[in-house]
Amino acid sequence: MADRELLEITQNGDITVVGFNMATISSVSGISEISSKVRDYITENKPKIMLIDFDGVKFFSSQMLGVLVDVWRRLKEYDGMVRISGIDAQLSRVFRITNLDKIFEFYPDRETALEAMAEKDKND
Repeated sequence: MADRELLEITQNGDITVVGFNMATISSVSGISEISSKVRDYITENKPKIMLIDFDGVKFFSSQMLGVLVDVWRRLKEYDGMVRISGIDAQLSRVFRITNLDKIFEFYPDRETALEAMAEKDKND
């Protein structure tokens, strides 16, 4: 996958969006690369809100849950927030089983998440 990035990090106003260019996130090297890129981005940019969009992802290994918790902890240090969108039903179950559904807010898709967060921002 050297010719294609594993993930894209973009800005949508105050919201940083992380999207993936693969249906399966399971290789140790891939998850390590994702973790490193996201960590570096957080260190350099201190995003207030990071939306992790799993649209098109059908499977990820448990190591990806560790990456998400790491991102959540890093953002929490300065009152940043992590939101998740595009989780399919099978992956959603994993969040419930591990009780991670208690620390993340979920949205059905990227557009809904961005609209909801923009609306929430207007009301704050």
